[in-house]
Amino acid sequence: MPSLFRKTIATISALYLAFYALGPTAAEQKTVVTNMKSNVQTDYMNGLLKLALSYSSTKYTFATTPEVYSRPRVMESVRSGSISVMWGGTSEEMERDFIPVRIDAYRGLMNHRLFFIRKGDQARFDNIYSLEDLKKVRMGQGRSWQDASILENAGFEVIKATKKPSLYHMLDGGRFDAFPRGANEVWTELNAFPELALTVEKRLVLIYPLPTYFFVSPKDPELAKDIENGLESAIKDGAFDKYFYGSPEVQEALEKADLPNRRAIRIDNPYLPKATPLDRKELWLDLTRQMPAPDATPDTTIPLDSSATD
Repeated sequence: MPSLFRKTIATISALYLAFYALGPTAAEQKTVVTNMKSNVQTDYMNGLLKLALSYSSTKYTFATTPEVYSRPRVMESVRSGSISVMWGGTSEEMERDFIPVRIDAYRGLMNHRLFFIRKGDQARFDNIYSLEDLKKVRMGQGRSWQDASILENAGFEVIKATKKPSLYHMLDGGRFDAFPRGANEVWTELNAFPELALTVEKRLVLIYPLPTYFFVSPKDPELAKDIENGLESAIKDGAFDKYFYGSPEVQEALEKADLPNRRAIRIDNPYLPKATPLDRKELWLDLTRQMPAPDATPDTTIPLDSSATD
C-alpha cells in the first residue's frame, strides 16, 4: 500500500510538472483569424502577415473565416474581434476605428492604378495626355472604397456598386468606361473573369498616394505591435525586400505593367491621414523608374507629392 501510494504521488507530481512546463508555452500560442481569400486575391498579404509575425516570440497559428465576407462584414468582425486583422487603403476613419500598422505592404505599388477597359476601346485612351482628358472617362468604383472619394474630389464622374464583382460586369455592359485597379491587382482579376470582354489599358497610369496597411482589431493591441515590430525587423534585415521582389504577384505586375513607359497622371488624396510616414523614404519605391532586378538593392524613393500631372 505505501508503495502504491508513493507511485500515485510520483505520477501526480510528474503530471503537475508537465502541465506547469507546458503552461507558459500554451499561453504564448495565439490564433490570427483573417477573411477567406477570394478568387481575385493572391496570397501576398497573408504571406507578408506570416513573415511579420515570424519575428515574434509568440507562436502564432492562422485561420480564416468559413466563407468570403463582404467588406462591411469584415470591418464589423474586426471591430468585434472575431476577425483579428484585415488590410486595405488607409483613411482617417480607418485609423480611428482600427489599429493601423503604418507600413505600406506594397511599398507604393498600389498607388499606381491601371485601368480595366472594354476590348476595342484602347484607341480612345491612346489620345489621353492630361488629367483634363482623363476626366472625360466615367470611372467605376466600390461604394465604400476610399478610391471613390479620391476620384470624385479630383473631378471624375464615378459610378459605384456595393459588390466588387458587379463592377466588372457593369464595365462590360457599358455602365462606365474604366475601372482603376492597383498595378498588382489587374492581372489576377483579369484572369478571374475570362468570360467578359475586358482588357488592361496599355498607355496610362493614374497615381495617388493610398498606402495599404494591416488594420488590427482594437481589442488586440499586442497583435498590432507584433506585426509592426516584425515588419520593421524585416525591413532592416532585407527580408521585406526579398519577399516583395520574390512575390509572383509583384514580379508579374512590374513586368507586365511597364510603369516607366506609361504616361503618368497624378491626383491628390486629400483624405490621406496626417500620420502617414511620408518622411520615411525607405518605405516607398519610385515605380515609374526602371525597377532593379529582384536581387538588387532598390532606390527606395517615391514622389508622393501628387499634385503635379505629367
